[in-house]
Amino acid sequence: MSFTNYYRDSIAEIDLSAIKYNIEQLKKRLKGGTGIYAVVKADAYGHGDIQVARAALDAGAKGLAVALLDEAVKLRQAGIESPILVMGWTRPKDAVVAAEHAISLTVFQEEWLEQVEGLSFSPPLRLHLKIDTGMGRVGIRTPEEMERILKIMGRQSAFKLEAVFTHFATADEANTEYFETQQKRFEELFSHFKRNWPENVEIHTSNSATSMRFPERMDHFVRFGISMYGLYPSPVVKKEKPIDLNPAFQLKSRLVHVKKLEAGESISYGATYTTEKDEWIGTIPLGYADGWIRKLQGMDVLVDGKRHPIVGRICMDQFMICLDQEYPIGTKVTLIGKQGEEEISADEVADHLDTINYEIPCMISQRVPRVFRQDGRTIAVRNSL
Repeated sequence: MSFTNYYRDSIAEIDLSAIKYNIEQLKKRLKGGTGIYAVVKADAYGHGDIQVARAALDAGAKGLAVALLDEAVKLRQAGIESPILVMGWTRPKDAVVAAEHAISLTVFQEEWLEQVEGLSFSPPLRLHLKIDTGMGRVGIRTPEEMERILKIMGRQSAFKLEAVFTHFATADEANTEYFETQQKRFEELFSHFKRNWPENVEIHTSNSATSMRFPERMDHFVRFGISMYGLYPSPVVKKEKPIDLNPAFQLKSRLVHVKKLEAGESISYGATYTTEKDEWIGTIPLGYADGWIRKLQGMDVLVDGKRHPIVGRICMDQFMICLDQEYPIGTKVTLIGKQGEEEISADEVADHLDTINYEIPCMISQRVPRVFRQDGRTIAVRNSL
């Protein structure tokens, strides 16, 4: 077990058992032989990259996917030896670092390959070719681009092409027309690829939504992102519920001050909330510096299994709530998660902010300690301060 001291009662609890459960549920949905790459970019969507990566691999994930080379190197330095793919752009000069750490990079630019071609690699540089079928971010879009890139890779023995992949933009929506368009574009470009590349490569096109909704279309492996953390990628997928998911993230704190204010008293900066009657006001030691941003004013939190609204503007380090009665200092407060029969989900917080659930755990800052639990036991704590 690994523990780090922390000196506050505002924490993010990460249930690694939920991570494993969600992977196991997807494995049941996939056809035999399809592997899973656990997406742990952005500090595992705010959950904690190293701990989540290990839990995912223990649950049977084949490899890991990140967005940045820095994220991949961090995992290697933590002793993780599984395959790791960097899905974003990497500086050409840093390709040597990737090769040294057996990290696979995404390639989609002829100029990038030409710059990398002049470097020395030992061992070879592992590459995944990205095809842009309609996402519009990165990737090759034409047969001509592909031919030029494959020509460079074919003349350089230090390049090892492992896979070809794409990303679907609308796989989580009810209307699948654009998804089908992207699928067709990929098939056409991949057919062109096979005519120009003699070696076998793997294919991965499926994100969480595609993996769960269309298991009959699976490739060699899928990229399991948001749903590995127990969140459905859209209301459509949540309603369909192709597999059962358990949320892994909870945000908790405690009351540090409780006071009774008479009618006519104002709360916080700008005096945007004024009591209309005698009210019990509680203070919670967490604020926008922790990622609980000011737009969450009016959002509920849970105290004693009941909902209580945030009143007044959220401060950098604290916010206030209106209580239904006096509670002792130290009473538990749940911002995301279950308390008794009530639950505040990441989806509810996202709805309040007019955003998506992906953003919610990602926005909780690193000054909030991550407490990792498995099978009801605390197995690790990470505090970045």
